[in-house]
Amino acid sequence: MIRHIVLFKMKPFSDAASRLSKLSEIKVALEDLTQKVPELLRAEAGINMNPAEDYDLSLTCDVNSMDDLEVYANHPDHVAVKHIIREVLEARACVDYEV
Repeated sequence: MIRHIVLFKMKPFSDAASRLSKLSEIKVALEDLTQKVPELLRAEAGINMNPAEDYDLSLTCDVNSMDDLEVYANHPDHVAVKHIIREVLEARACVDYEV
């Protein structure tokens, strides 16, 4: 099994309410992908509550193989969520490892 972990740092928002609203939208959209992408076994997104840290959102996913990760990455529903994220994304970090 492959665990896919992504950290997202967003561009600054005009206010805290806008930030939380957009992060919540992204969180729900990412977690809903388990219903749309058969290769995606688990997806959990978390909004960072620690203001001392640089990254705003984390994503942890499980798939059976690197091939399944590739299918997930290119799935049209995942690509649609990536477009939402890219509108507000400043930086991204990713690690994929075998569990």
